[in-house]
This record gives sequence, structure tokens and C-alpha cells, in this order.
Amino acid sequence: MARAFLFVLDSFGIGGAPDAEAYGDLGANTLGHIAEQCAAGLADRADLRKGPLALPHMQSLGLAEAALAASGELPAGWELAVRPRGLHGAAAEVSHGKDTPSGHWEIAGQPVMFDWGYFPDDGAAFSDELIAAIASQGDVPGILGNCHASGTEIIASLGAEHMRTGKPICYTSSDSVFQIAAHEESFGLDRLIKLCQTVRSLVDPLNIGRVIARPFVGTPETGFDRTGNRRDFSVPPPGPTLLDQISDNGNRVFAVGKISDIFAHQGVTDLRKANGNAALFEATLKAAKDAKDGDLVFTNFVDFDMLYGHRRDVPGYAAALEALDAKLPRFAKLLKPGDLVLMTADHGCDPTWRGTDHTRERVPILGFGPGIAARSIGIRRSFSDIGATVAAHLGLPPLANGRSFL
Repeated sequence: MARAFLFVLDSFGIGGAPDAEAYGDLGANTLGHIAEQCAAGLADRADLRKGPLALPHMQSLGLAEAALAASGELPAGWELAVRPRGLHGAAAEVSHGKDTPSGHWEIAGQPVMFDWGYFPDDGAAFSDELIAAIASQGDVPGILGNCHASGTEIIASLGAEHMRTGKPICYTSSDSVFQIAAHEESFGLDRLIKLCQTVRSLVDPLNIGRVIARPFVGTPETGFDRTGNRRDFSVPPPGPTLLDQISDNGNRVFAVGKISDIFAHQGVTDLRKANGNAALFEATLKAAKDAKDGDLVFTNFVDFDMLYGHRRDVPGYAAALEALDAKLPRFAKLLKPGDLVLMTADHGCDPTWRGTDHTRERVPILGFGPGIAARSIGIRRSFSDIGATVAAHLGLPPLANGRSFL
């Protein structure tokens, strides 16, 4: 039995990116700064958590060792494991960006070696010509927003006007992305999805990586909340990925969470949607029970990035890490001889850093499974080594990029 499991802890960087300064992120360290605030008592919250950051299962696999190798610093309050019981190391990103598609595609063997298109940082984000085309082809009376913004904040400020006027809320970030927020009931979820598909075709000439549907519910009186019906409309990866290789070989690729959207549904055979880390974990357990020899289960745990990193919520991020860590033994019980689990991330999103955007960081690689020998794999030059390792583990030909560390 040889199965593979890829867990992406979305935005769980560990600092030390060699090109961080070029991205304005020199010194960013998601794990390091969360641990620092936890050790200082600054991440205590009576209703959530308290004390130093405690990730005993990931620490036993060698997370402290990986963090030290990546950034030169141990997370505050941590010690090196006496004898790490898993593969452990870190990887740098070579793709031209610090966004979700670039990170995931590179993990799967296709680094992004071109420059994405981006919208202006200052003033109006979208041109008059683009807005006119959206209104005409999308059958809307105009748009609201037209700026760089936090999704929750712009919905709170413009949600009532959106419901009154029927104009969708359109915004962007430092990523190559066009986001559209609309009320699920007054605007309609199906209508929002169709509008995003229209905008996807309009921004293709601009080389924009993703168009994201951000549905929400609520009222001006009670407040607004985003729902789990988010959809990402990505451009396809620049070439065949690990997912294509597995599915072309006649095996199954279980895409849990937003993985299928990130890969524009290419190479995915089984889609498992879920909302929130807890539900994503349960969906992963179910996929593990369904997976056979040669299959891949690929999960993105989105809450770290979406709910805590971008919102600069250190206690929330820490509590979410501790919650997932506590669940790992349940998953380990489902593993069979020959299985390989690799845990990693797609970029950083340091909740103590300036702004609300992703941070350029190295990411951890933690590996375990029955019969997997524990050792350091050092600092990998590219995330693509992760995909190359999965391909080698499953007995597939080498990918176009990356070197296996098995």
C-alpha cells in the first residue's frame, strides 16, 4: 500500500526566505512571531487559549528543528526535540509571488516563473473600461469598492449599500486577484458565480491569477458574515502538475477544500468541499478511508490564512494551530504501511506584520508515516521538491521540477 497525503496549512510560514527583502518582508516569521507573543502572554484570551504555543505533535516531528534551520531562531519557549520522529526541514519558494496559486502550483511541481498582473496600489484599483465591461456583460448597475481592502471590513462598510443598490462589492489585494462580494440572498449565489465567470474572462488579458466569489449573509442591523460558498476561479497551471500525473496514471486525486479551485479543476478526480478547518479535517478523514493504493489526498486548511493571518489575529491563529495539532493522532490511526504524509504551507501570513497581506517566508516540511525514517531533509531550494517526493513515493516518473528527498 502506497498512498500520499499532502496537508497545506495555508500561510504557515517559518521565516527566513532568502529573498524576503525584495518583497518588503525581511524579518517576517509567522510561526516565530506567534510563538513570541504566546510566550509573552500577549496571545492569551480567556475564551480561547492561554500560555506558550503548544504544538506537541508537530514539535515531535521536528517543527522546532525546521524553524531553526529556516530562520536561525527557535520559536520562543520551545526546545529541540530529543529525537525527532519525522522527516523535517524547510523549503524556499522560487515562484514570482507570494500568493496561493503560485505556492500550490510550485508544491505540485510547476513554479510560476512569470510575473502576474496586479491592480494599482493607490487610487482606483480598476479602470473605467473594465468597470464598464463588468456592468455591461455582467448585467449589474455598477460596482462598489474599487480598491485594495480587507474582505471583512469592506463588507461591513458597504454591505448595506450593496443590498440597497444591487451593485457588487469589488476589491483586490497585493495578490493578483479580483474579489467580488455579494449577498447570497438579495443578490443571489448563482448570480454571483456567473458574474465571477464573466469577470474571469475580462481579466484574462491582464494576467490576473484569480477571481474570487465572496458570498455573505446578514443584515445591516445584525451585521454581515461571509459564508462557506466561496469559489475561486483560477487560471490553469502553466503545465502538467503532480495532480495530472496521478490522475493520468489511473489513480485518484482527492481535492479537499479549495484545492480543486486553485488548480482550475485540472487533475482532480474527487472533490470534497468543507467549510472551516474542523470540517476540512473530517473531510480529510473520510477521503483517507476512501483512498486506495496510488492515490493522493490533498487538503488546504484555509482558516489559518483567511480567518487569522489576514485579520492579524494572533490568538486565533495560535488556537487554530493547537486545534489541528491535537487532531493529528486521529489521522495517524488511519495510516497503512507505505503511506506518506507531508505537511507544509504555501506562503506566510505573519499576523504581527504590517498590512494584511501574505508574507514571503520559507515553509516547513514535516513528513511521517509507517516505515518513514525520521531525518532532517535540510533547506530545499524549491517547494517543487515536495511534489517530486510524492511522485517518487507513488512510483511515478519524475516531475519536470523538483528533487525527491526520500
